[in-house]
Amino acid sequence: MVPAMVRFDKAAEQRGRQYVDDRRGQRGQSGRAPRRRSASGGMGGLPIGKGGIGGIIIAILVAVLGGGSILGSGGATSSGALDVAPPLASGRATDPNDADVIFIGALMADIQDTWDAKFSAAGRQYEYTVIVPFTGSVSTGCGNATSAVGPFYCPAPGDNKVYLDLGFWDELSTKFGAPGDFAQAYVVAHEIGHHIQAITGISASVRQVQAQNPGLKNELSVRLELQADCLAGVWANDASNRTNSDGTKIIEIGDIEEGLAAAAGVGDDRIQRQAGVQVNTEGWTHGSSASRQAWFLEGFNTGDPERCDTFAQGVSRSDLGL
Repeated sequence: MVPAMVRFDKAAEQRGRQYVDDRRGQRGQSGRAPRRRSASGGMGGLPIGKGGIGGIIIAILVAVLGGGSILGSGGATSSGALDVAPPLASGRATDPNDADVIFIGALMADIQDTWDAKFSAAGRQYEYTVIVPFTGSVSTGCGNATSAVGPFYCPAPGDNKVYLDLGFWDELSTKFGAPGDFAQAYVVAHEIGHHIQAITGISASVRQVQAQNPGLKNELSVRLELQADCLAGVWANDASNRTNSDGTKIIEIGDIEEGLAAAAGVGDDRIQRQAGVQVNTEGWTHGSSASRQAWFLEGFNTGDPERCDTFAQGVSRSDLGL
């Protein structure tokens, strides 16, 4: 049972069901997930194991963020891959008594309603997506994946979904030292951050630059991940200022500590230390614990997605923990 710290009322829980595509236990007779054509585009998510850029960052800033605006009309165009509010797939109904699935559904609705409002204020249309709980392995538009990759987002056209083996919550609590429901909310909000990057064209533009400049691949990956952390903080700011229909707060300020613990727990430096290897920034793809916390707090303290521009010329490698 998920602790009742991040609170949603019954209406929010009911509405959230449409944003959950439950694929747990769905396997062929072989016991393997059905195979699907692999698509271009990597997976953005949380890791569970493992010099100045100059002009190139300026190019990223213009091509990706439209001169610095993440949501403004001058930015990149939407992927056009989704319906505005995709219905739950037929036969994917969730167990009405499954607290974990009910919780992530309500989270998906609340997080995306926040972004729908922010997109609308910027004169744009947000594209809702769904979260896919699975067990063991799953077939996606980005190829087959297993629980070993941790929670992830698939940006492939026609997919654009968040994937999560709910067993990760135990790992988040025990291995990464981040128990609690807001730690879980941080994970989901981070993955929706990757969805924001996909539908605004940020992630596709970054992948293009990575392909053209392999030496920048890891650093640009870190910038993407830290931006997703910051965007998660933007949602937390919004949620902390709202209440449910019965007047209860959705989150308390004290819950933010759980999110910070989760951000620290999945920092590249902490993961390397846990693995018993020397901390080496060269192989980092997500950023240090300190930088992940700092960017989450940037989003939370300001509530402004424009402050999440981790690609800005003034954002140095040291700001990324590199």
